[in-house]
Amino acid sequence: MNKYPWWKYLIILAVIAFGIIYSVPNLFPDDVAVQISAHTGYTMDQATIDTVKKTLSSHNISYKSITKQDEHTLLIRFKTAEEQLRANDLLKTNLGDNYTVALNLASSTPYWMTDIGANPMKLGLDLRGGVHFLLAIDVESLMKRRINGDVRSIGSELRNKRVRYRGLTMQDNVITINFKKDDDLNKAVTIIKQNFPELQLKINRSEGNESIRAQMSPEAKLKSQNYAVDQTTTILRNRINELGIAEPIVQRQGAERIAVDLPGVQDTARAKQILGGTATLEFHLVDVEHDPSQAKTSGAPFGTKLYVYEDRPYLLKTQSILSGTSITGASSTIGHDGRPSVDIRLGGGGEAMFYRITSENVGKPLSIVYVETKMQAKKDAGKVTYIPRKTEKVINIATIQSALGNNFQITGLTDAREARNLALLLRAGALPAPISIIEESTVGPSMGRSNIDKGLLSLELGMIFIVVFMAIYYRLFGFFADIALMFNLLLLVAILSILGMTLTLPGIAGIVLSVGMAIDANVLIFERIREELRNGMSPQAAIKAGYERAFATIVDSNVTTLIAGAALFGIATGAIRGFAVTLCIGLMCSMFTTITGTRAIVNLTYGTRSVKKLSIGI
Repeated sequence: MNKYPWWKYLIILAVIAFGIIYSVPNLFPDDVAVQISAHTGYTMDQATIDTVKKTLSSHNISYKSITKQDEHTLLIRFKTAEEQLRANDLLKTNLGDNYTVALNLASSTPYWMTDIGANPMKLGLDLRGGVHFLLAIDVESLMKRRINGDVRSIGSELRNKRVRYRGLTMQDNVITINFKKDDDLNKAVTIIKQNFPELQLKINRSEGNESIRAQMSPEAKLKSQNYAVDQTTTILRNRINELGIAEPIVQRQGAERIAVDLPGVQDTARAKQILGGTATLEFHLVDVEHDPSQAKTSGAPFGTKLYVYEDRPYLLKTQSILSGTSITGASSTIGHDGRPSVDIRLGGGGEAMFYRITSENVGKPLSIVYVETKMQAKKDAGKVTYIPRKTEKVINIATIQSALGNNFQITGLTDAREARNLALLLRAGALPAPISIIEESTVGPSMGRSNIDKGLLSLELGMIFIVVFMAIYYRLFGFFADIALMFNLLLLVAILSILGMTLTLPGIAGIVLSVGMAIDANVLIFERIREELRNGMSPQAAIKAGYERAFATIVDSNVTTLIAGAALFGIATGAIRGFAVTLCIGLMCSMFTTITGTRAIVNLTYGTRSVKKLSIGI
């Protein structure tokens, strides 16, 4: 009556093993560490590693280990926070501007565990401390810039096709084109539909007042808005990753906003500079009339500037013929010659001049320069200030094959990786729309530590009270429930860890609530068994009836709570979602541990022998 087949016990043992393996990493403390990240174009070579070791040893700074995480990143673990801070300051000074040195906390979980995906849970901003920003994107300015670009492009296309028009104006993001002749209007409609499919046209054929009113379609506006938010999110994430900040959270919030959480960052001013720093791209013609080798000694001729690309000097004309703000799309692909290339889509303005200049310089080289303005820290009279520092770097030089219009292709790339990197730089080089910080807050590490302590204390006290109550009130069955409760918590932590969830203070509250729900299910089962015993049923029959008849009630109560948790997850944002996630996962775990786990223990204890009395309290 109360026996499980052997395969059920094997499944339960496998789940227990899974829970232990994937929850144990949370017992390993984090090591204080310094992370060194090489900037674009540089790698973490042996010479840099030797420089790091020499710097630390010359200043008597001991370290636990130095690990090369990839070709661009180095992680140094320390025993104390004091050594970490000293090393951070020294390495920033000695490594220069080509590397980013940042404080970090590194997990000390053994490698064999991390290799199988057993990693500790991430701590959220409220538990670890850091900075929170809410950024607003000025999508309206992006739309206006796109329409302005279309105005110039439409005018250029009509002139090239010899279509006469009386006027071309833009007001409230609506383009108006007036014509004298109906024939010119018809030609213009055909041209605009072919070259500008994102525009909706409204045609007025009143005699003597023929005109076209064009504006972006709702689908194009939504696509442009989503593009701006997605691209800004990517750019911000790339900038933050360059600083080596551990576990940053950059996510879209609503239609035009982005939430940025930087755990561990305490310098709010510095964080603002990270997010607000500007980067863009410029297209320059290469000067082929002068010798760049001579320019290295005698200086660059007037109107040119000397750059180095792939260890070779190049003279570039100082006048930029196109900026990165004109680029609205870039993707790596395979060109007509079968070699990697990058497809470019323009729409931010300047396309007409770019077309004219490239048509006049077919067969000549064109360069792309990556320009970034970084805010550099400067200490003056004990006060740290930030001053802008502009850096320029040539990222590509290719030959102009034909006049370049709104859509063109960059060829001459060596491999697919270079094409992907160039497309990424072109997309992430410049923000597609202005951003502003509309909300900011700072959480100190002491507050985070206090939150953790209070959250864990509430969980510990709740567990203690429940364990003691169940053991006293339900005797041996209460002890079975306590074992299942411990297993439930173990399984919950394991699932949260393997999913890579970020634990927040509301998440801890969700765990506490799920623990209470788990015990509630056990109480329902045990009270049902006691009721059957009072009605004269035999112990074995009472156990079977108790689990079977309480099952429907348990499912009903848990499903209703799951529905509420799912609704909360769908509606809420941020940390409240963490509460909903832990609650829902905890409820599903409790269904398994309460119904299957305790039943397995009861079956092993009572199901194999004749029983006259159950130890289930009064």
